[in-house]
Parts: sequence; structure tokens; C-alpha cells
Amino acid sequence: MILLNIKRVLRSGLQNFFRNGFISLSSVLVMSITLFIMVSTIFLGGFLEYSLNTVKEKVDVNVYFVTTAPETDILLVKKSLETLPEVSSVEYVSRDQALVNFKDKHKDDELTLQAIDELGDNPLGASLNIKAKEPSQYAGIAKFLDGSDSSFLSGDGTKIIDKINYYQNKVIIDRLSGIIDSANIIGLWLAIIFILISILITFNTIKLTIFMAKDEISVMRLVGASGKYVKGPFVVSGILCGLISSAIILIFSTLFAFFVNKYYGSYFSGFNLFKYFISNFIKIFGVIVGSGIILGSLASYMAVRKYLRD
Repeated sequence: MILLNIKRVLRSGLQNFFRNGFISLSSVLVMSITLFIMVSTIFLGGFLEYSLNTVKEKVDVNVYFVTTAPETDILLVKKSLETLPEVSSVEYVSRDQALVNFKDKHKDDELTLQAIDELGDNPLGASLNIKAKEPSQYAGIAKFLDGSDSSFLSGDGTKIIDKINYYQNKVIIDRLSGIIDSANIIGLWLAIIFILISILITFNTIKLTIFMAKDEISVMRLVGASGKYVKGPFVVSGILCGLISSAIILIFSTLFAFFVNKYYGSYFSGFNLFKYFISNFIKIFGVIVGSGIILGSLASYMAVRKYLRD
């Protein structure tokens, strides 16, 4: 009996969908627009995440050592830093490498290069380039380096650290941390707003479908059909709208990502929209198809429930 009722509900849902062709098409179009807004939000989130990660990679803290600091002591400091959970990586730059980098940076400045050569000795000290996992963690790393740990002293007890440039970069680091926090909050609120708008639009569209079938619903109620049996076909129609809309948007999104990346990829600062879409296809597929089914079924259920109460 249960299987028979399910079969009848599915058949009625399919009949309602194809019988009300224009209304069903309207529902599919509205849901397609809604789902594309969600895909656009995912694309925007991917671009924002890529941009923030690019900026993060360019932000670091440099520890400069005195020219007399032994390499073994510097490597001990490096080892101590690598044990910190906040630290992502530590790069050691020797005195010789620092001089090579300096000359390469000022290769067009003959006076500076001549002055370096006339000194006869390398005036630059070794350094450590430190990258934290999050920009907000640089303050803790700088505080650790400012401590009086014995590993930061040479064999004769003198300090080997000359300068830490965290305080010069603090404004940039704090600003980046604020941007990341704001982006996360804005992304969350945008997702919530779009979901609410989607439910509202889909609800009102499907409500029109139910209004067109008011006579059929009245007859079903008169003959004693249960509320679940009345709601079932409309929920099936809503799910079908969601699935068709999801298929349309997945195809359209693939073409959209491909052509945008092909013709406008140079405007995205290295962000490959099509590659991002393909690498995250399973996640996007799940979000779009799941959202289409949930939106269609939930909006249909709410609309017919409200109608039955009225």
C-alpha cells in the first residue's frame, strides 16, 4: 500500500510538472537564476580567497642578525622558531646570499655597487624570513623573538639579533588581518541573504502553481486524502524543478567559467576561474544539486502547507 501511494505521488508530481508547462518553466528559470547567484558567490569567494592568500604570501617577518653572529647560533634560532605552532616556514639567508640579493636588487645603481666593493668586506648580516600560518600570529612570533631565551645569545653572552622588522610591517599585517576577518563575515552574511531570497522567490513562484491546482486540491481534500498525500505531488514537482535547474546551471557555469577565463583571465591577477571550477567541481556539484532539491522541495512544502491552512 505504501509503495502504491509513493508511485501515485510520483506520477501525480510528474503530471503536474508537465501539465503546468508555463508555470513549471517559470519555476525552473527563477530557480536557475537563484542557483547561478549561488555559483557566482562561490566564484567570488574563490577569487577572494586566492587574492588574500597571494597577499599573505608576500607578508612575512624578517629577523636580521649582527654580522658577527655565528651560523650555528642562527640555525639554533631557526630551529626554535620551527617548533612554534604559529610558524608556517622559516628560510635562512646567509651573509653571502644576502650580499648577492642586495647587488641583484641594486644592479642598476652603480654608485651603491661601487660603495659596497670599496668596503672590502660584506657589511650585511644573515637573516631569517619567517612566514606565519595566519597574519594575526606574527605578533606572538615577534614577542617570542624579543624574549631573553639563551638560544638568542652567542657563546660570549652577547645578543645576536640586530633587528626584527615586524614593527615596521605591523600596520600592513593588522590591515590584512582585518580584511580577512571582514571578508569572512561578509561572505557568511551574503550566503544567508541569498538563501533567504532564494526561498522567498521560489516559494512565491511555486505558490502560483499550487493556486492553479486549487480545484484539484479541493477535490482531494473532499474525498479524504491525507495532508501528506496532497503535498506529495507538489514536493515532487519542486524537486524536479530543482534538478532541472541544477543541470542547467552546472552546464552554464562550466561554459561561463571557460569563456570568462579565456577572454578576461588577465584581469584576475593569475586566478584561473575555469581551473578553480574543475578542481572544486564535486563541491560545487553537491552545493548546487543539493540546494536545488532543498529549495524546490522546501518551497513547495511551505507553499502547499500554507494553502491547506488558509
